[in-house]
Amino acid sequence: MLHIERKEAIISVLEKQEVATVQELVKATGASESTIRRDLTDLESQNYIKRLHGGASLSRRKTEEPSMAEKKSVNQAEKKRMAEAAASLIKNKDCLFLDAGTTTIELIPFLADKEVIVVTNGIHHVPLLLEQGIETYVTGGKAKPNTAALTGGRAVESMKEFRFDACFLGMNGIDAKQGYTTPDPDEASVKKTAITLASRAYVLADHSKIGEVSFGSVASLAKAFIITSDKTEADQLQALQQETEVKVVDV
Repeated sequence: MLHIERKEAIISVLEKQEVATVQELVKATGASESTIRRDLTDLESQNYIKRLHGGASLSRRKTEEPSMAEKKSVNQAEKKRMAEAAASLIKNKDCLFLDAGTTTIELIPFLADKEVIVVTNGIHHVPLLLEQGIETYVTGGKAKPNTAALTGGRAVESMKEFRFDACFLGMNGIDAKQGYTTPDPDEASVKKTAITLASRAYVLADHSKIGEVSFGSVASLAKAFIITSDKTEADQLQALQQETEVKVVDV
């Protein structure tokens, strides 16, 4: 397969399934793993794709949100460790807001013995919370097809009926200067409201989110504590720690 044909094949695979591992691309093209990695580096430099741990996804504009399927397969070990660390900060009988997303959903197995009450805008979160016997409330709002999050004005208004001991949020971008950001302004409003209504606010973010900036502004870094992993670069951690408290977990 020619060089240009191989790159076109890589993009074709990513268009079909949103995210692919290096091994899947090796199988699709018949090329070696080292060749595929070089191709991915070239395609990322041309802004066609975004490198992920062990694979790649198509490059997205700052207003575009990755799907649940795309995010679920990325940095899974980090997400579980961050969720475990976050759960250790929850007190018995706390009232919580649990944001939609593939990181916050990992918190749910750790909540069963906490006797907590949970409000969530995550459609996928609800059956898992109920399976754990957790008292659960769901926001109103418009359901986003790619992330299964309830967002918009109705979600925000329904949240104002509650007050939270703590909220746990996912985030697409965390930057020392631009703060917390997410692609969808409607979803940004939900996250912003949760921070306002919570006594303690935590943002769970794997290393790939650090230094990224999306379209919708949520809040400055000082408005929430950050939970991330030791895969985050030391200089990035130092910049964040100048603005807020950061809990770093080992992976």
